[in-house]
Order: sequence, then C-alpha cells, then structure tokens
Amino acid sequence: MGKVKVAQKTQDENLKEAAPAKSSKSAKRIDKGRVYIKSSYNNTLISVTDDKGNLVAWASAGSLGFAGPKKATPFAASKVVTALAEKLKKTGPMDIDVYVNGVSSGRDSAIRSLANQGFNILSVSDITPIPHNGPKPKKIRRV
Repeated sequence: MGKVKVAQKTQDENLKEAAPAKSSKSAKRIDKGRVYIKSSYNNTLISVTDDKGNLVAWASAGSLGFAGPKKATPFAASKVVTALAEKLKKTGPMDIDVYVNGVSSGRDSAIRSLANQGFNILSVSDITPIPHNGPKPKKIRRV
C-alpha cells in the first residue's frame, strides 16, 4: 500500500466553485411583446414573441392533448392561452399587441382569454390573407 496524494486546490479554483452557475436559458424580463394567434379549422396555435420577433413561448391545442375536431373549439383556444400565461408568468411580456390570423371560432375566445389572464392588450390586428382576385379557383366538386 502506497501513500495517498491529496490534491490541494488553489484559491482561484475555490472561488470558481463558490460562484453560482449561470443557467443557459435567459430569464430576462420582457416588458412588451407580440402575440400571434393562428386559428384554422383544424387547430389553434398561439406564439408569443418580443418586439424584435424572437420567439419567447408557444402553445397549440394539439400540444395540450386535444384531438381531432376538438382542437379548433373556443374552449381549446382558452386552454391554450391559460397554458401560455403559466409559461410567461416570470419573464413577461404583459403589454402585448395581438395579431390574429385565420377564420375559426377560436380567435375571439383566445383574445378574451388573454384579457382575462391579466395581459394589457394594446392593439388587435387581423392579418388574415385576403385574395384580391388571384388565380382561377378549382372547379366545383360534384358527388
């Protein structure tokens, strides 16, 4: 049996261990942001970005467990907003501009739910694309 060598740490190494480890995820507080609501006949997707357009959080009715035609309901849209509010409690934003895209019934419910969750809605814009007489539509299906 030989002698066991004990390594002595320098003062710099002790200071590095004592310092708290920085998390890779930034917990920066965001004051103002944008909320994009895409409401289709099949699903409801809601994305939250900062003013520059960097994604902060997102949720959809399908990711919460809704399946089939239930994903496009107003109830599912309100649940998506509730899930997003939980994600945004610490980082924000609380002052939001809302951009709505799509034609489903979940769009109105999502905006109302945002207001009920305590978000300060500064503006609501409809960015649904509208054709200005583009290409000829498909012929009507006969069954």
